[in-house]
Amino acid sequence: MAEHTTGYTDDHAKAGLETRFPEIETWRNQFRAYEILIEDPEFTSVCPKTGLPDFGVLTIRYMAREKCLELKSLKEYLFTYRNLGIFQENIVNQVLDDVVKATDPVWAEIKGDFRPRGGISTVVTARYPRTEDWKK
Repeated sequence: MAEHTTGYTDDHAKAGLETRFPEIETWRNQFRAYEILIEDPEFTSVCPKTGLPDFGVLTIRYMAREKCLELKSLKEYLFTYRNLGIFQENIVNQVLDDVVKATDPVWAEIKGDFRPRGGISTVVTARYPRTEDWKK
């Protein structure tokens, strides 16, 4: 029996991950133990195989430690994805890594709720701290 393939390659899978993203600026947090919720209801990117646009809602939730995300620089950072060929799963995980790098939060959660294409929608959620349980 022949192996079924979708035509996606390892290059498609890692597309966009070597992109140099603009730095996300921060400002000094003045309080403790509160949640910050940021939503981008018009998030866009591009499918790395088809070149078609992907649309979704990107939600960033985190508890600041010493630094908070500066929203203008965050918006410029998110604009980088607009014309970038990258899988939706990679977007969510890349944003999580970059938010953690910028702020060193107590915890963070990034959720990408992507619009249907071909009748299928995708919701991807990544959390920090990351657990290694999936390797077991």
